[in-house]
Amino acid sequence: MTIREKIDNKKVLIWGYGLEGKSAKRFIETHCAPASLEVFEGKQSDLDEDAYDVIIKSPGIPTDHFNDKYTAATDLFLSEFAPQTIGITGTKGKSTTSSLLYHILKECSGRPVFLVGNIGVPCLDIYDDITPDSIIVFEMSCHQLEHAYYSPHVAVMLNIYEDHLDRYGTKERYFEAKKNITLKQTAGDHFIVGDQVPQIKTDAKVWIIPFMGGPRFEMALKGSHNQINAFFAYVIAKDLYGCDDAALRASIAEFTGLRHRLEYIGNVGGIDFYDDSISTIPEATIAAAKSVPNVHTLLIGGMDRHIDYDVLVGFIREHGELDYIFMYESGYRIYEDVKQYPNCVAVADLKAAVAEAKSRTPVGKACILSPAAASYGYFKNFEERGDVFAKLAHGNL
Repeated sequence: MTIREKIDNKKVLIWGYGLEGKSAKRFIETHCAPASLEVFEGKQSDLDEDAYDVIIKSPGIPTDHFNDKYTAATDLFLSEFAPQTIGITGTKGKSTTSSLLYHILKECSGRPVFLVGNIGVPCLDIYDDITPDSIIVFEMSCHQLEHAYYSPHVAVMLNIYEDHLDRYGTKERYFEAKKNITLKQTAGDHFIVGDQVPQIKTDAKVWIIPFMGGPRFEMALKGSHNQINAFFAYVIAKDLYGCDDAALRASIAEFTGLRHRLEYIGNVGGIDFYDDSISTIPEATIAAAKSVPNVHTLLIGGMDRHIDYDVLVGFIREHGELDYIFMYESGYRIYEDVKQYPNCVAVADLKAAVAEAKSRTPVGKACILSPAAASYGYFKNFEERGDVFAKLAHGNL
């Protein structure tokens, strides 16, 4: 079913008016002929479902229930373009892997390539640019997959760690949402999955990517985790899209990464500063610490989503050579478990954390903002948090 067939002559409600909601409204107004089109930003309990034929829900909004009236921009898009789409999900690494895969396919495939989804570009915005030979790289969050009706031709699940427990309650329920990326795949589709992900039933051809022991790539990106991300992208581009091995490796080598993902923001007063604001889980913070050879100071904390921080607490206890500065709600929670150590300190906010880091970090060493927590409640998003960190590091705030 095409998007127009789904929308035309229907009473349509857009529930949520953020980036995706605004994109959906623009698209419907220019491409469809609904009987009516309204926008709603309240709670589901205040929504009159009987008044509408189609309800397009923004992914960030939790639901008490779900039925056939509900859809989302992701599903509308996949209803037409699933055969051309590579969907990438996972708890960590999906933005880097999506961007890297987009970069190398654009360089090596000889076909038009688009990058959309959770990375910040609404999928419906590229509708008019897609041709029959286009490849769409789609970064997919658990929220976008939670009630998926369609699956991409190539589905990728990098890894699974505890996350978003404020919404899902348990890791198992979070995993259930992620699994939908392969739910509707058939024998002609491909499911590429990390070997640490629990087994998932699928009709697609399964490609298992090892967490350890894969090939090594020359890369500008730091960290063994990025070697794994590159291996996923390499397998997809080479084995599924026929890209040349040498060209692939050259393209991987020149990829410099994304903003706020272990981004080097400069040397100030002899200290190297790295912005890893994208880090929202403890495993990402540990990976960041292991990726920068001269690391000395980690800035940790943000919104508390009630995830388990035991693995990070264990890392802190084992690595007394580093200094840890804790801030905000989740930072204070971690600090309670390690406050007996002299290399651990709690401060009020990011500004105080940067000031403390400048006094604690020796010349020639590095300070990393890697919060292991979401930014909400303190910053608009992780991008703003990273931008503020950079300004503070350079003394511009």
